[in-house]
Amino acid sequence: MAADTMKNCEIARHRLPAITWPGSKEVNMLETDLYKPVYDYLVHQGYSVHSEVKNCDITAIKGEELIVVELKTSFNLKLLAQGAKRQRIADSVYVAIPAPKGGKRSAGWRDMYLLLRRLELGLILVTPGEENPGVEIAFHPNTFDRLKSANSGKKHRNHIIREVEARYANYNVGGSSKRKLMTAYRENSVFVACCFLKYGPLSPAQLKKLGTGVKTPSILSKNFYGWFEKISKGIYSLNPQAEEFLQGYPELVSHYMEKLDQQPADIF
Repeated sequence: MAADTMKNCEIARHRLPAITWPGSKEVNMLETDLYKPVYDYLVHQGYSVHSEVKNCDITAIKGEELIVVELKTSFNLKLLAQGAKRQRIADSVYVAIPAPKGGKRSAGWRDMYLLLRRLELGLILVTPGEENPGVEIAFHPNTFDRLKSANSGKKHRNHIIREVEARYANYNVGGSSKRKLMTAYRENSVFVACCFLKYGPLSPAQLKKLGTGVKTPSILSKNFYGWFEKISKGIYSLNPQAEEFLQGYPELVSHYMEKLDQQPADIF
C-alpha cells in the first residue's frame, strides 16, 4: 500500500521540528500557510510534489504511487468530504491541519482520531511559520478493523442494554443537556422511596424482599439524591425532599405502588 512507503521512510530522522501551539493565543492563518511545511516534508521523502492539481491541494508521486493531501485550517465536514472524494483516485489520502489547541489527549482530539481512522484517512499536523515550520505524521491511512472496533465496544454496549432494560418508561427528551435525567438508578431509587411511602421505615433486607434489587444497600448508604434518612441502626425512612420529587412523576409512582399492592400481606 502507498501508506507503507510513507511509513518506511525515516520519519524520525527527517521530520521537521515537533509541533508546538501557543496556549490560548489565537493564530490567524490561511490554508496556504500549511502548504510549505508539507511540501518540504514530501520532497524530502523523495516525492515529486505539485499543488492544485485537479482540485487536489497537494499531490505527491513516487513511481506508480499517488498520495493526495488536503489542507484545512480547521477540522470540519468539508475536509472529510474532500478526503473521501480523493480516495477514489489516490493510493493514500492525508488531511493536514494545525495541531489541535487542546492537545492530543483532549476529547476533541480523540473524536477526530476515531473519525479519521474509521474513514481510513491519514493525519498530518502542521506547524506553519517562517522561523520554525514543521510537520508530524500523526497516523497513516490504514484499513479500519470494524470487528476489532465492535469487540472493544462490547462492554459499553452491554451497559446500554442493561440500562434500557432496567428502566420502566422513557421520561427523558432526546438532545437534552443541563437537566436532570431519569436513569435506571434514579428509577430504582424511586422504587425504594415508594416502598417507604407504603410501608414506612424499613431495613435494606426488607426492601430487597419487596424487589428493590441488590443495589438497595448502596442506594440507601450513598443517598445520592438526599431522599433517605437513617433513623436507627439498619432502619431507613423517607424525607420530605423525596416526596416533593415524586410528585413530578405520578405515572412512575403509580407503577411502583401497583407493583407493591401485589405483594402478599405477610411478606415480612
